[in-house]
Amino acid sequence: MTAFIAWLASSRASALVQNVPWIIPAVQCLHILCVCVMMASMLLLTLRLAGLAGGATPSAAYIARYRPFVWTALVILLLTGAILIVGEPNRDLDNFTFWLKMALVAAAAVLTAVSFRRTGEERRLFLRMLALLSFFCWGGAAVCGRWIAYTYMN
Repeated sequence: MTAFIAWLASSRASALVQNVPWIIPAVQCLHILCVCVMMASMLLLTLRLAGLAGGATPSAAYIARYRPFVWTALVILLLTGAILIVGEPNRDLDNFTFWLKMALVAAAAVLTAVSFRRTGEERRLFLRMLALLSFFCWGGAAVCGRWIAYTYMN
């Protein structure tokens, strides 16, 4: 991993991201906005799937409404995250908190995909637990993302 980090840090792409003053702030802003879209969408979905909001609206309608926001935000998060990694590979790829975040994102994406497919009322308790677990994984990933800067040892 050390060789890959050194190679990436010395690449033209990394130099571009580091040396163009507006790239990192612009990408970070977009990344944070997508985190907000993701968390808001997942909160609304989780509240509905847990039976705490929108009781008159079927779960399937909520899923249909918010699914595009969740997956679009996730794609943009992956792209902007990749740009940030290219710009500062040492800070991210050599950081336990970053890898914990990636594990939480992977788990959350799987849990979210499964909960989007399980809309049957016969599995209401399972769906509630799945939605809550998914939301907490997304939240944990957001917290880890914020803490990457504070757990990096130079």
